[in-house]
Amino acid sequence: MDDGEPTPRRILVIMAHPDDVDYGAAGTVARWTAEGHLVTYCVVTDGDAGSDDPDVDRSWLATTRRAEQRAAAEIVGVREVGFLGYRDGCVEPGLGLRRDLARAIRRARPHLVLTHSPDRDLVHVKASHPDHRAVGSAVLDAVYPDARNPCAFPELIRDEGLAAWTVPEVWVRGGPAIDHHVDVTDTFPLKMAAIRAHRSQGGQSDDFETTMRTRLAALARTAGLPEGRLAETYLRIDTA
Repeated sequence: MDDGEPTPRRILVIMAHPDDVDYGAAGTVARWTAEGHLVTYCVVTDGDAGSDDPDVDRSWLATTRRAEQRAAAEIVGVREVGFLGYRDGCVEPGLGLRRDLARAIRRARPHLVLTHSPDRDLVHVKASHPDHRAVGSAVLDAVYPDARNPCAFPELIRDEGLAAWTVPEVWVRGGPAIDHHVDVTDTFPLKMAAIRAHRSQGGQSDDFETTMRTRLAALARTAGLPEGRLAETYLRIDTA
């Protein structure tokens, strides 16, 4: 990791849809796994609304997208992928989602959680899908106070034996604020391979790879990296 954190650490990535992590952070994840970190994915929806065809078989699409996400995860060194099964496009940051996320956090016991920003980016609106913002908000609530408070959702301890867990750090992506970057130049080919694993979602053309490289090069320049480098960017939140 750029900041010299010890290895290995446990990292939980919580995203709204299959492919969100790959478009936004797969280069970072590939670095983490190469450095010995244990990364787990938790995907809130099955992505069953991820089609321009109103007649698509949504059950088929959900099954397909789960398989694509598992394949993409393997490419960047992630072996464990869980799905919460919420309906794509209908996610709200309520108590049910907070409970499910607190459960995921207590199971994974991560030192770092990576998720969406709960804040709308008015410049890059595609990053601010309603599901993204809902998941980002619910994750921050699950991190504090739910996962660490033994009195929150006591059934998680009583019925499932999941003790309280404090997450000391959260990284969010896709929001208007950025204060941290990860150089992903060397892992960019793995990122593109992970994106291409989502065959139902496009992203297969050479033109798309050029577009992605241009986007990450601009982020790298903003971060002060030398010309030719590529970066993924985040806002880091101290939640200890």
